[in-house]
Amino acid sequence: MKKTEFNLDKRQINSYSPLCLAFMGDVVYEKMVRERLMLIGNMPVSKLHNLSVKKVRAEFQAKAVEIVKPLLSEEELDILRRGRNASGISVPKHSTVAEYRAATSLECLFGYLHLSGQDKRAEELFEVIWNIPDDNNKEE
Repeated sequence: MKKTEFNLDKRQINSYSPLCLAFMGDVVYEKMVRERLMLIGNMPVSKLHNLSVKKVRAEFQAKAVEIVKPLLSEEELDILRRGRNASGISVPKHSTVAEYRAATSLECLFGYLHLSGQDKRAEELFEVIWNIPDDNNKEE
């Protein structure tokens, strides 16, 4: 199967709704989390899952947004705002509206970076996010 390389221009990317960008960004971000966990070492899948959930849940992603905001360009901040203000978001019971909107904005940013061929930039931001301490140190 041939790997598809993305490098869409701004016009093409702006034709996608923020939720479509977040749809892609959710996959990109979670893949990065899972790859990093696999590099830590071989462990039971249940443990991998629990560790993954800690990094992909809305509460953690909302904290991540606040940490990376100062590192973002104006263009990236605009993408973040588009994601945060997207309409049609259904908030799950386990997070607040603000947390879920922030998480959606982060996923929107990761989707944007991936589709525009800026995977190195996504990796830079992910490195910062990965090193954020998790307040909930107990395993779920």
